[in-house]
Amino acid sequence: MSDKPTVGVLGTGIMGAAMARNLARAGHPVRAWNRTREKAEPLTADGVHVVDTPAEAVRDADVVLTMLYDGATVRDVMREAAPALRAGAAWVQSTTAGPEDVAELAALAGEHGLVYYDAPVLGTRQPAEAGQLTVLAAGPAAGRDRVTPVFDAVGARTVWTGEDGAAGTATRLKLVANSWVLAATNAAGETLALAEALGVDPRSFFEIIDGGPLDMGYLRAKSALILDDKLSPASFAVATAAKDARLIVEAGQRHGVRLDVAAAGAERLARAAAQGHADEDMAAAYFASFDEATEK
Repeated sequence: MSDKPTVGVLGTGIMGAAMARNLARAGHPVRAWNRTREKAEPLTADGVHVVDTPAEAVRDADVVLTMLYDGATVRDVMREAAPALRAGAAWVQSTTAGPEDVAELAALAGEHGLVYYDAPVLGTRQPAEAGQLTVLAAGPAAGRDRVTPVFDAVGARTVWTGEDGAAGTATRLKLVANSWVLAATNAAGETLALAEALGVDPRSFFEIIDGGPLDMGYLRAKSALILDDKLSPASFAVATAAKDARLIVEAGQRHGVRLDVAAAGAERLARAAAQGHADEDMAAAYFASFDEATEK
C-alpha cells in the first residue's frame, strides 16, 4: 500500500491526463474521471484507475484535483462529487477560472467541510507531461503537507500566494500571466500574417532580431508551429485560450481597467475557433488574420 495521499482527478484533458499520469508515476493511488471516458482510458496503462462518475473518483480520496474547462463546469461536477468526499479532504482546484468563480467554489468546499486550495498551473502539454509545471497556490498552511506531494508530482516548483484560497490570489496571478502569454501568441500570429501579406520571408524577420532584446524563445516556438504546420496535437487549444482571454477581459472590466489588446486577442481567438481551428494549438489564432475564403 502507498503511504502517499490518494488522489481523485476530475478532468483528463491535455493537462488533467498528464497530471494524473505523473501522480501515478510518483506512487500516488489515483482514480480519474472524465466526461468522455474513452479519453481517460489510456491512463490505465500508467496505473490510473478510470471510473464512471465523479463520486467514484473521489470516494476515500485524501485530495481531489479538478482540471476542467471553466468555473461553471467545476461547480457542476463538484456538486456531484463532493458528497462522496470525507470531511477534511483537500480540494486542489487547478482549472483556470475567474476570481468570482473562486469565491463560489470555496463556499461550496466549505459546505462539505473540504479544505480548499486555489491552485492553477502555468504550462502547456510538454511541461505537463514532464511534470515541470509551475503551481500557483493559495490555501491554509496547516494542510499543506497533504497537497505538497501532489504539487511536487506535477510541477517543478510551487509559488505560494497566500493562505486564503477563497481570496483567489493564485487565480489572479494566473490571469495576469496568461494575459502576457496570449498577447505574445496573438502578436506572433499577426507578425507572420503580415509577412505573408507583404511577401516577406519570415526568416528575414528572425535574422534581424536574432540574439537581441526583441528575440524571444516563445515567439520562435509558436511561429514554428505555424510555419511547419504542426498545430496538432495542441499544447494549448484555441478554444481554451479563447475562454481564458474572455476571463482576462472580464476581470479587467470588473476592476475598471480597459484591456484593449486582450479584448482584440479574445476576438481573434474566437474567430479562429469559428473558422474550424478550435482544437488546434492556440498559435492557430494566426488564421484569424485572413478571411475564411482566403485562409492561408
